[in-house]
Amino acid sequence: MDDKCETKNEIKQLENLVEKHTRTERHFENGAKYSSPEAIKTAEEKQKRREDQINTLEVKIMGDTTSPHEEKEHLEETYRSTKEYIDHNKDHMDKEALKNIREKQANRELQRRQLEWK
Repeated sequence: MDDKCETKNEIKQLENLVEKHTRTERHFENGAKYSSPEAIKTAEEKQKRREDQINTLEVKIMGDTTSPHEEKEHLEETYRSTKEYIDHNKDHMDKEALKNIREKQANRELQRRQLEWK
């Protein structure tokens, strides 16, 4: 697949993610009080994953123009905020979702260590 076609597909994927994210945010604003705590928690987890995917796609589409220092700062901030999220919600989270988030954290930790060597 050529670069233009790949970029076009990534843009379409980004549009879809942003639309889903926006619809879910509207749902939170308009009617989340009628949803079960489990449904809200699941939706929040999906939103976090979507935000990560949106950020990843933005970087891919724009090309990696960040410096290693900026990348490391972003990783550390994401790592910190996700750790706080886990600490606050781990007792109420689905085991599979918690496992997935912890795996992502382990990957972020590995990336942080790799960036220290650059």
